[in-house]
Amino acid sequence: MKIRNAHKNDYASICHLVKTKEELFLISPASHFPLTVEKLEQIALTRLALTVAESEKQIIGFVNLYDFTAGNEVFIGNLIISNQHRKKGLGRKLVQHMLAIAFTELKLANVCLSVFNENTVALNLYHSLGFRPYAFEQRITPDGNKVILIHTRLKQTEWQNDTGVNPPSSDTKL
Repeated sequence: MKIRNAHKNDYASICHLVKTKEELFLISPASHFPLTVEKLEQIALTRLALTVAESEKQIIGFVNLYDFTAGNEVFIGNLIISNQHRKKGLGRKLVQHMLAIAFTELKLANVCLSVFNENTVALNLYHSLGFRPYAFEQRITPDGNKVILIHTRLKQTEWQNDTGVNPPSSDTKL
């Protein structure tokens, strides 16, 4: 398994990671199903460090950074793992990779991410990495149900880079 910068020729494979409208809502609430290459190109215009996980030349995960504020903070977003690679530690590796970019390359004080209350697997992962809630926001799902978007933050001073994750190489595009 390899983590690398995403390229435009990866976009179709990234779109295929999102199988349902519910999954798309969890990773990109403003998007409409299905996720298309064109929509991903639009998302990419406002994102940093678009990153994929690849295994045997297949894209198995995707993540990026957004809402960058120099010297202060950035959000981790659009984290998606292929169905067959979930619950195997790949999400943790991708988040740790993005933390290394944010804290070592960008020298930021905080990294934030937002997660829906129904996504308990992600909530447990982010909590185990040290993210703590700081705000809540009510949202409506595509089916009309009320959910809570939980905004979390990890401070650089509380980050533990004892996971064996090395900072990204200097060729990481931001």
